[in-house]
Amino acid sequence: MIKRGVLAVIAVFIVWSILDFIIHGVLLQSTYEATADLWRPMEEMKMSMMYLVTLLFIVCFVAIYGFLIANKSVLSGVIFGVLFGLATGISMGFGSYSYMPIPLTLAWSWFFGTVVQATIAGAIVGTILKS
Repeated sequence: MIKRGVLAVIAVFIVWSILDFIIHGVLLQSTYEATADLWRPMEEMKMSMMYLVTLLFIVCFVAIYGFLIANKSVLSGVIFGVLFGLATGISMGFGSYSYMPIPLTLAWSWFFGTVVQATIAGAIVGTILKS
């Protein structure tokens, strides 16, 4: 179980990082450029911290699924991912919108992006950790 858990963490981290690049580095690039006054300049961004935060987030995601989901299957993983994505997407997108002067389109993008990422992560975890 531990080996499959580590494999799940690695697989989700790789896929999540690719999706982060597509969502934030490609699809939302013009939105971030239009709101540049809200963000650190690229040379001041703490990318190693961002990767560490992502890794810890994924470890928690996999651990919650592994310890709390009894019927481990691809379907259980997808359902878990959708629910996890909705919870974190609401917080990330609209929670941030409530106190940061970001465009509403960015809040929606963060919300949907998080739901998509967590759903895919759930499918991966469900596949790797299935009973």
